[in-house]
Amino acid sequence: MTIARQLSTLLVLVFAISGWGVSATAEQPTKIDFSGDTVGAEPTALLSVVGVWRVENEGSKKVLAVDGRQWKEGQSSAGIADKARALYGERYAEFLDRVQAYAYFPYAVVKDVPDFRKGEISVRFEGLSGRIDQGAGLLFNLKPNGDYLTIRANCLENNLVLWKFEKGKRSSVKWIRNTPTASHQWHDLKVRISGNMVEGYLNGKLYLEHTLPEAVSGRIGLWSKADSYMHFDELSVTPAP
Repeated sequence: MTIARQLSTLLVLVFAISGWGVSATAEQPTKIDFSGDTVGAEPTALLSVVGVWRVENEGSKKVLAVDGRQWKEGQSSAGIADKARALYGERYAEFLDRVQAYAYFPYAVVKDVPDFRKGEISVRFEGLSGRIDQGAGLLFNLKPNGDYLTIRANCLENNLVLWKFEKGKRSSVKWIRNTPTASHQWHDLKVRISGNMVEGYLNGKLYLEHTLPEAVSGRIGLWSKADSYMHFDELSVTPAP
């Protein structure tokens, strides 16, 4: 089975399990930590679509790592076909075709939030290493065809960027420079969404505001890039009424 076909299967899987757990439209907050997960294994609350995602110890606490030190261009996550089917059911093939195009950009999808439209998504992150990038992002508006949006911070570039991934191509929507984001320190990243309005916060400060052409609706997750080795913790999803 080709990687593209496996990838299609993966998104179908994520959508097939969308009935499990909390829906983002239920106006209930979803808080995800990794204290109950197994160190060295993939997280139970997210499906890793692209890249190497695993639970690690940091001191006495368990956190989620994306390990770009093992990154290779074109590498999809283990069991991609089954995961795609869990995400998107019968539409998994279309999704897998897109994932292959985005193999340079690791991401993991939250299982229990099938359709996030408005509210806040936040996470803490720490940049550990990466010569090309040290990127940490919040992915949202993920569609069955694999298109999505992400707001990401970068410890090497000190900027905050809203990216659009559409039909296999990435393009920047808005750049905000001079956003201090030191490596080996924990930072807070938050996205606030209301219809087609998007706000991006770093360490509690509003830096980015943008109006999209269409309202947000889709799956959410975590995002990174290339050789980034990052830690994530305290992922929180708070839908608005």
